[in-house]
Amino acid sequence: MIKTACPLDCFDACSVVCNTQDGIKLVSGEDVPMTNGALCAHLYKHIHEAKRVSKPMVNGKEVTLDEALDAVADAIKDKKWLLWRGSGNLGLMQQVTNLLAKEANGALTKGTLCDGAGDAGIVDGRGVNRLLSAEQIAKSEVVVVWGRNITTTNSHLLPYIKDKKIVVIDPRVTKIAQMADLHLQVKPRSDFYLATIIARFLIMEDAIDKEWLEEYASEWEEFYEFTRGFRIKAILNHIGLSLDDIGDFLLMLQNKRVVFLVGAGVQRYENGYDTLRAIDAIAALLGLFGKEGCGVSYLSNSTLGFDNPFEVNCKRELKATTPFSKYDSVIVQGGNPAESMPCSNRVIEELKKVKNLIYFGLYENETSKLANIIIPAKNFLEKDDIRLSYGHEYMQKMNKAIDSDIGISEYDFTQEILKRLNLNPIKSEEYYINYWLNQAVEKNGKLISPAFEEIPYKDGFGEDSSDEFEFIDDFYDDFEDNKALTKFRRKLKSDSQSFWLLTPKSKKSLNTQFGLSSNYIYLNPKLGLKENQEVKISSKWGSLNLIVKLDSTIRDDCVVIFYGTKGVNKLTPPKSSSEGDMACYGDVKIRIENI
Repeated sequence: MIKTACPLDCFDACSVVCNTQDGIKLVSGEDVPMTNGALCAHLYKHIHEAKRVSKPMVNGKEVTLDEALDAVADAIKDKKWLLWRGSGNLGLMQQVTNLLAKEANGALTKGTLCDGAGDAGIVDGRGVNRLLSAEQIAKSEVVVVWGRNITTTNSHLLPYIKDKKIVVIDPRVTKIAQMADLHLQVKPRSDFYLATIIARFLIMEDAIDKEWLEEYASEWEEFYEFTRGFRIKAILNHIGLSLDDIGDFLLMLQNKRVVFLVGAGVQRYENGYDTLRAIDAIAALLGLFGKEGCGVSYLSNSTLGFDNPFEVNCKRELKATTPFSKYDSVIVQGGNPAESMPCSNRVIEELKKVKNLIYFGLYENETSKLANIIIPAKNFLEKDDIRLSYGHEYMQKMNKAIDSDIGISEYDFTQEILKRLNLNPIKSEEYYINYWLNQAVEKNGKLISPAFEEIPYKDGFGEDSSDEFEFIDDFYDDFEDNKALTKFRRKLKSDSQSFWLLTPKSKKSLNTQFGLSSNYIYLNPKLGLKENQEVKISSKWGSLNLIVKLDSTIRDDCVVIFYGTKGVNKLTPPKSSSEGDMACYGDVKIRIENI
């Protein structure tokens, strides 16, 4: 029985025990209370269904691992090269390859594909992005689930919100929305406007915590002037809600312990930074920060309070729009940019122009098919690592559970390439693992993040809790003409021939490493298309053919194509958010044509 942790990219970061007495059996561990005695299907089923890379390859020919590593060293020696790392599997030791980039004059990426805009908004408002623990969520009376499909991406949190009043804000009627006391089925990309008018109404109705505001967020009156720049009637029409909807929501927020569970869905747009700042402003007006059973939960900064030995100073390229063709050689580590990055057609053409494309990972995918050098990686059971979480405060040691002849770990890969380049070796693997572990705080036999606060922001904001909360005071959006929503009384244009593209995660596809075998597009029957009809879906960046599935729970101005469906990112735009250097998957409208 060997303790480890789930390596997959989700809030829960479950504790795992590997039993090797009778084959390999994974069961839930006890080091993380959120695991709740069960593991999800992604870990015990889908991870084993994905086709693993098992043989080193060079130019289509099977070679020994040493020969493949020689080829990698030759490909980056005295060359212009880039390391592009994915996040399908998480572990601190995966970052050790940053040291290779530093020593061998490589470039790295900056920004993210999924959460950077929201994080930037939180940091500018609160100073630091601290975790709101499950224990605090459990003490709330009202839970607002805003753009976060917790039944799919955060299922172990469900027992913590049992028997509470639930509000769901989401364009889809998700499973959690079906359970909710109130569901606001807003238009996509309208969350900022909803949050802003909610904040305005709270102030107008004197439903704010003035005593808290005077001490911790004294510029609230200036923020009120900012909210008055938006037209209530026009915004309600734009987001698809009524005054009654707003009133129902406001009643549920007042004089209660309220927690907002905010997901990445609200910030998959160029203005995602502004949206998180606006949602945080609601919590600030209600005085929810620093109080038991209250606050805003988002993807927290899991490395907050740690000194990162893998942080290096290298040239960086934006991750969302990486110009691969600028480089002679590219190492893709633990990712699948040909499928997971926005504007796949552009990405694939860029990757094809790279002279030496090196794939270092676990699974066969669209990127590995393009690579001329393939290095199999060790999986989480075959190496030592450390797991942090953006959804809870626990640090977990991932102990090696089995021996395998397949692949090489990130640490050994780094050390082997440095040796082949006649560069100084890095410190021992044990040194780096202990470097991380020794920074944790031990509590009740468990390792806790050093920056964890049981009640975050209790004493104030910023790194040393000496600052005030900062409200948003400016907003600009060049994706939509929003002048009709502000002081300009221009009629808002509508386009009934194009539809918002929603790409939520499915039960079978946490990310592109577990690609869906289906090729469906889900849409409202009001659009007049027939079940199982084949249609062409297109945007200005690409197109693909899919089969129609009718779903009356989807807004008639939206379509749903689940993340992981092959080719969906042919449709998404090659752009980064206004703040936070994040991909803007949601900033796209698509058209549908009969075939």
